[in-house]
Amino acid sequence: MQRAMIQIPEIVRIKPGALRRLGLYLARARHTKIFLASSQGIRADILEKVRMGFHENGISEIGGSAVADNRLEFATDILANIPARTQAIIGLGGGKALDVAKYVASAMNLPYYAVPTSLSNDGFCSPQASLVLNGRRRSLHTRLPDAVIIDTETVLEAPIELWCSGVGDLVAKITAVADWKLAFHAKGEPVNDFAALLSDATVYQFLARPGHDAEGVRLLGTALMLNGIAMEVAGSSRPASGSEHLLSHALDSITDRPRLHGLQVGVATYLMACLQGNGAVRSIADLFVKAKFWETVAADPFSKAEWLKAAALAPSVKGDFYTILSVRDWLPDISHLIEEDVFLKRCFTA
Repeated sequence: MQRAMIQIPEIVRIKPGALRRLGLYLARARHTKIFLASSQGIRADILEKVRMGFHENGISEIGGSAVADNRLEFATDILANIPARTQAIIGLGGGKALDVAKYVASAMNLPYYAVPTSLSNDGFCSPQASLVLNGRRRSLHTRLPDAVIIDTETVLEAPIELWCSGVGDLVAKITAVADWKLAFHAKGEPVNDFAALLSDATVYQFLARPGHDAEGVRLLGTALMLNGIAMEVAGSSRPASGSEHLLSHALDSITDRPRLHGLQVGVATYLMACLQGNGAVRSIADLFVKAKFWETVAADPFSKAEWLKAAALAPSVKGDFYTILSVRDWLPDISHLIEEDVFLKRCFTA
């Protein structure tokens, strides 16, 4: 059997005070001339901590950009203006900044440091960048980050909606792996057992200790990072994305008001787990209670009509991507669950 080469982060720091120590981590790796891509409007104190660490460790910020959007044109404009002496690229802040920085670093074959300030999804360490091309979101292949730096104190200060979104995106791995195995039995699609095991294990490790505190952030950050590595191992998104993501992508294409990715995916995960007859349904529901996920979604509920429309569209979103939604027409079941399930009915309006 031919062994595939995979690339994984070599530097991983998930701890309090990691932002201030970013300069130290760069200096140890001899990356002293850097380009900083940060989210537009990022808190001033976050930038101050990072730059203080740069100053203390002799790191020169020789270029930078405040990232306002994730259009491919914007990313290529940054790419064209990266100083020739740049030794590493830093992505700091939210998803758009991290995706743009990851794409640019991969295109230039430069070391990339992912420094998320919230944990709303697994994109910070996935082998792809989500960019907008001709008005449509596209997932473009990239290398994984060379370093993942997560300051647990900073993440805890982020809005609770972002935390719930990250929990929702993590739990999606349960239904994604079940869909992958279903595709094997129905269509003979190969399953990478190690990638599936890694993805499953990350979820259950977090399930054992899901608190919104420093240890919970460490576990969630670690789990989401390992999900990205599972995708790299598998050479596809299968360990992390299944029917629940198809439903969320379909919803994005029809709604005038998309919500946080992980909130959509989390609700879809519970729905798909019910359709799968997945033994983890109760564990998912209980976790969402502890994480205040249901409470967060219920404060701004989804449209039932939009979700039913998205559910009808979802099986065709990704060609021959076989999932539970490929088995038969589930619309009556989904409609019934939304109306009658004790958790779901709070998450939808008529």
